[in-house]
Amino acid sequence: MAKILLRDVPDEVHERLRDQAEANRRSMNQEAVYILEEALRDRAGPPSLEKLDALRIRGREPLTDALLREARESGRP
Repeated sequence: MAKILLRDVPDEVHERLRDQAEANRRSMNQEAVYILEEALRDRAGPPSLEKLDALRIRGREPLTDALLREARESGRP
């Protein structure tokens, strides 16, 4: 496994990492790796329309290009 050395970590960040690791019953290293994994997982890009449709609440209409276009035109991002 690769190793990373972090330098110049602000005291406040170090304290928050230590407190969070303790609360989650992890070592500081385990907590840092967990935080990095979660942060990078969020960067995987937007889900596909199929995945969004699978996550939607049953009974609602499916997510279509027309609905997305309507949402954009109404000022929603």
